[in-house]
Amino acid sequence: MEGLWEYNYLVRVKTSITLPKQLLSRLDRVDKNRSALLERAAIAYLTQLERQARDRKDIEIINRNAERLNREAMDTLEYQQLP
Repeated sequence: MEGLWEYNYLVRVKTSITLPKQLLSRLDRVDKNRSALLERAAIAYLTQLERQARDRKDIEIINRNAERLNREAMDTLEYQQLP
């Protein structure tokens, strides 16, 4: 399955986008290969969005269970108290 992922990753689709001239100038100052730069930027941005979505889901789960988790923590602390 890894070989299929590598093949699909290497396949490129030509596309056309319209960007402001100033943005293109800034991109060119960073890397003359716009496609590679935009690909890296898109991957980084999408990774960030996916991480934020995952974090939001984790926080929702924690918040849903906060009362029970806090009770368990208090029980543990009371159990550990020295006589």
